[in-house]
Amino acid sequence: MITIFLQAAAPESSMMPTLLMMGAMFVGFYFLMIRPQMKKAKQEKNFQESLKVGTRVVTTSGMHGRISQIQDDGVIIETLSGKLKFEKAAISREFTQQRFPDNSEEEKK
Repeated sequence: MITIFLQAAAPESSMMPTLLMMGAMFVGFYFLMIRPQMKKAKQEKNFQESLKVGTRVVTTSGMHGRISQIQDDGVIIETLSGKLKFEKAAISREFTQQRFPDNSEEEKK
């Protein structure tokens, strides 16, 4: 039985279909995983650079507050319990005017 399998000739095929499949997989991974992650990182960097004093923010740990100072190495956030210093990377999002409509009256004055 083993001799039958050993005597069978291996089919000669080129490596081209295998290389094309590997290339298609790499392109798929790029568009489905790598590119969206790079886009998100770029948006986060732009958001961190556009922070302003007085903006209400939420940190990644869930701390709510208002930015009172912006420094080179981080920001100082004023909360109900006092002022705390955070890295810019720790700020996850900004609250909108829809969430805090009282902010719009202060800006008009």
